[in-house]
Amino acid sequence: MAAAELLAAAAIERLVARSDLAGEAAPLARSDEALNAARAVFANAFTVTSPLSLLVANAGLHLDEAEVLAVAICVERDDRLQKLLVHLHSDGERGRLEVGTVAQLFDETHSGALTVGPQSMLRRSALIEVSPNPTWSRQVVTLAPSVMWALIGDRAPDPDLVLGAEVIEFGGELSQFGGVLVTGPDRIRRRGLAGWYGTATRYLVSPPPTDERGWAALVREATLFAAGVMIELDGALPPAGRRRIEQADHLAWVLSSKEPLALDELPAGNWREMEAADTPATDEEWKAVLGDTERRHILTAQMLEQVGRAMPIVGGDLDAAVRRLVSSRLESLSRRIRPSRGWDDLILPPGQLRQLRELVDRYHLADRVYGEWQFPAVPSRGLVALFSGPSGTGKTLAAEVIAGELGLDLFKLNLSAVVSKYIGETEKNLSDLFEAAGAGNLVLFFDEADALFGRRSEVKDAHDKYANMETSYLLQRLESYDGVVVMATNFEKNIDEAFLRRIHTRVDFAVPTEPERALIWRRHLEHGAELDGIDFEELAQRFAVAGGAIRNAAVHAAFLAAAEDGSITMERVMRGVAREYRKLGRLLKKDDFGAYFALVSGDTDRG
Repeated sequence: MAAAELLAAAAIERLVARSDLAGEAAPLARSDEALNAARAVFANAFTVTSPLSLLVANAGLHLDEAEVLAVAICVERDDRLQKLLVHLHSDGERGRLEVGTVAQLFDETHSGALTVGPQSMLRRSALIEVSPNPTWSRQVVTLAPSVMWALIGDRAPDPDLVLGAEVIEFGGELSQFGGVLVTGPDRIRRRGLAGWYGTATRYLVSPPPTDERGWAALVREATLFAAGVMIELDGALPPAGRRRIEQADHLAWVLSSKEPLALDELPAGNWREMEAADTPATDEEWKAVLGDTERRHILTAQMLEQVGRAMPIVGGDLDAAVRRLVSSRLESLSRRIRPSRGWDDLILPPGQLRQLRELVDRYHLADRVYGEWQFPAVPSRGLVALFSGPSGTGKTLAAEVIAGELGLDLFKLNLSAVVSKYIGETEKNLSDLFEAAGAGNLVLFFDEADALFGRRSEVKDAHDKYANMETSYLLQRLESYDGVVVMATNFEKNIDEAFLRRIHTRVDFAVPTEPERALIWRRHLEHGAELDGIDFEELAQRFAVAGGAIRNAAVHAAFLAAAEDGSITMERVMRGVAREYRKLGRLLKKDDFGAYFALVSGDTDRG
């Protein structure tokens, strides 16, 4: 910095001399000679690598701009120069470099005030700021604080940078293009492709800033540390960003986006557009992040990176890390059910149980069939099951048992959170749902599936049109999904045939037979409570109801017993059944309740 200090002192002292010694030729000539000598020393200093010479090269400054930068730096750090400026301006508040001062620092061969103008590289690289002032010549030229810190060796990131910005080293082939636009669903794949074909080997990777200060900090930071800039977009490129990219043409730029940018959003310049393939994480990538951990999840490269960050938080539990990855987005659209029941809790005919076990086997054997034997996974490796039948017949329980047997969590879709009256919002929610679930090792459960998977109808109005579009979109996502989907419906006839053709397993759930009902009654009543005179066969014979109604009646009887500090009796069970009948809108008949009819028919107030 010695050459810069010599230059700054000579330039400002010359200005002071010209102000104080007007008409005295000899002293003024000596000050001119001192400045010319200092400029020669300064120019020669660029033959040696230094923090300042590297910054000048990074910013693409010409010599005039470099000289002004040197003066600005020295004014910031030297009280003596600030006092000289106060003396020059005859104003104790004006100890900073001003546009008018810059215009007079050097002779008429110098670019003068243009070096700090809007199109100067000092401004375009965001190294300086020029404060607004009604008087042009009194606009203050300020060095960005991070420039001074960087020059003295502090590499802390600029405080105005967007949270999440980071410098990443790449080892690719330098492209001849001024900018690269990379699209594709996986952020890590986009990064890799951009790093290979971009024009820099180091990039400052950042989300798009939200204001001008953020964009200035991004350009300045990349300039200070000789990096390109990679903007990871999640939507359109803001106009402020387009302006900054066009101005800061000394930097290598990459725009990374899930979707292609509209042509009128693309900044001016020589751009190359390419698409990054959405390939799963390779074995090498898995090992680099997770070591020898068994590959039990279908992870994209982006998901693998996120899981790697989550592993220390969850104590190295891979399954917990994957759940952490997907749960935040999934749980806003669905309800998580941790499976706690098994095969013994399912009371179904042998044929239905066999179908459910085959579903589990198909999941476990997918690697052998699609991997070792190389059967084509068309349209995907995903597994889709349809459970149909009346309410309360065990469809949700079966989905939970399946998930538990597979060692997976069950996420039950929240229809009210997914379906929206706003055009396109339902598709966006479904996209978020499938994207979050794409990490694998979970079961997506669509209860009341006919509400989403309903038949497409003849288009009579805009509502029909968009409803059909939602159904078509869901069909497309279902085809490409590699995980497990269970659809449950009480009205199978309402499901669109296109979905039915893509179902791998179809299980019909019916109201249980009398022997099955007796087993269900036992299952729900034989717990810790004392039973008194319960006749399971009589209950099964009298009431042809589904398992869900039996469970509710049993629980109601248990609460009646607990409230009266007694045992579970037939009377209390009958009152539970009567309550379920009323909920279902069924008449209480003496033939059904026999000797208990008088009890339950007058039990409205109590039951």
